[in-house]
Amino acid sequence: MSPVRSHLRAALFLAVASARGVTTQVAAQRGLSAWPVPQEPSMEYQDAVRMLNTLQTNASYLEQAKRQRGDPQTQLEAMELYLARSGLQVEDLDRLNIIHVTGTKGKGSTCAFTECILRSYGLKTGFFSSPHLVQVRERIRINGQPISPDLFTKYFWRLYHRLEETKDGSCVSMPPYFRFLTLMAFHVFLQEKVDLAVVEVGIGGAYDCTNIIRKPVVCGVSSLGIDHTSLLGDTVEKIAWQKGGIFKQGVPAFTVLQPEGPLAVLRDRAQQISCPLYLCPPLEALEEGGLPLTLGLEGEHQRSNAALALQLAHCWLQWQDHHDAGELKESRPGLLWQLPLAPVFQPTSHMRLGLRNTEWLGRTQVLRRGPLTWYLDGAHTPSSVQACVRWFCQALQGRERLSSGTEVRVLLFNTTGDRDSAVLLKLLQPCQFNYAVFCPNLTEVSSTGNADQQNFTVTLDQVLLRCLEHQQHWNCLDEEQASPALWSAPSPELAGPASLLLVPHPPHSSASSLVFSCISHALQWISQGRDPVFQPPSSPKSLLTHPVARSGASVLHEAAAVHVLVTGSLHLVGGVLKLLEPALSQ
Repeated sequence: MSPVRSHLRAALFLAVASARGVTTQVAAQRGLSAWPVPQEPSMEYQDAVRMLNTLQTNASYLEQAKRQRGDPQTQLEAMELYLARSGLQVEDLDRLNIIHVTGTKGKGSTCAFTECILRSYGLKTGFFSSPHLVQVRERIRINGQPISPDLFTKYFWRLYHRLEETKDGSCVSMPPYFRFLTLMAFHVFLQEKVDLAVVEVGIGGAYDCTNIIRKPVVCGVSSLGIDHTSLLGDTVEKIAWQKGGIFKQGVPAFTVLQPEGPLAVLRDRAQQISCPLYLCPPLEALEEGGLPLTLGLEGEHQRSNAALALQLAHCWLQWQDHHDAGELKESRPGLLWQLPLAPVFQPTSHMRLGLRNTEWLGRTQVLRRGPLTWYLDGAHTPSSVQACVRWFCQALQGRERLSSGTEVRVLLFNTTGDRDSAVLLKLLQPCQFNYAVFCPNLTEVSSTGNADQQNFTVTLDQVLLRCLEHQQHWNCLDEEQASPALWSAPSPELAGPASLLLVPHPPHSSASSLVFSCISHALQWISQGRDPVFQPPSSPKSLLTHPVARSGASVLHEAAAVHVLVTGSLHLVGGVLKLLEPALSQ
């Protein structure tokens, strides 16, 4: 083990020892490291969520599954069996008039635009997405709103008991977490009689459990890039093959302009399946001769998502023979990259309203709170982080200039899964942060009080060690010649009862770095009590034990403006939103 990693583990040992406040015996039996244990079920919302959380794949089993991954086609067939046991057949899903969307980045925003456009026509919409930010019921929406706690509880137990009743010796009684929620979404949408359902793919497409959908109305593929390589492949072409797996014979599909390699893969996939695939013209083409389109989501990259959403909505409306589907401006015959161009049409007033009213929390979202401005974006791939950096820098350039006083820039960052944080952090350096803060995706050191925030797929040790590694990457980027000797574990008296503060601070570093054991403590240090909404009862003294933390607190407290970019993980953004916007938890 390298000297740096051994120091990290020494620091981690102190942090874990101080942060744990729950019993370890039962957790150890599950392969969890002192993670909260779900309670017995009742008919309350939080109890339903706790029972749902037992379907998460715990960390030790997850590692074993990666080593012994079965045939993905078999996994898809298993999903069809779960559907049948739940009381539905694949053919029942045809009644949902589904718009099925995949992609690496922007697929959630594309779905949000599409749903809002069609809702503006007075249609009753269903929307299934992942992950959730604050509460799990966000994943299943009707008319743009998360289903109510009562509705979630009712449908959860109805499905749970149905699956329990239909188990036998040849099958596992319950599907894993995401599959269960996918099944539940189908039941909710059918029972609540939505006019259409916008369904976002979880991971990939070909073998994603949403791909039991046989006859969607239309499919979409947003921008492609590298992500989930352990599941989808290590090249963008391999990933494109997986994403193109949602194409269906005779069902129109649309994609945005992609690099030539993955676009060729999508084209070949579509031809093999006999799926008519079209390339979306840029948004500018639909704006010609009319007023510019106003988007509810900030960032130049959202224009590509909006262009795809307009084509998906337009196609769906045409399929329904809707009288106001948008007047065709020109057919634009011809091919680009051997793909036919999608039609150019005049966006209707309903489409314009839908684009303008689209909200999608945690994506290019800005919260202005007195001297603090929070910039929230769940970017977690190299291409999406690049887009996030452009958006953040443009937002700073467009802000009102201060006549006097200092401005401070803070990065709050974390990643999950197999993502290369060194690559993502390097892309963030042009933002010129004064402080870089790292913490796990835990709102508090113990998440026992909120089932929506519980995560059994990783251990406490893993998430804290990962934050320390992020910090190492950041400092190495700041000081390429930094010596491993600069890394040392804090003395026991510095590791407070619920806080981890490590500040390996190279002497010529341009930005100080800090690690906290939870989001709440990170926000307390960053905000210094100056956010009028986020007002925790008191800050632990351990947040200021290190000299850099003390000096930074003084700088933040006196600054005329503090700009905080929260990125790297949608789960991190969700935890921050839970604390900054308490109404989202109600």
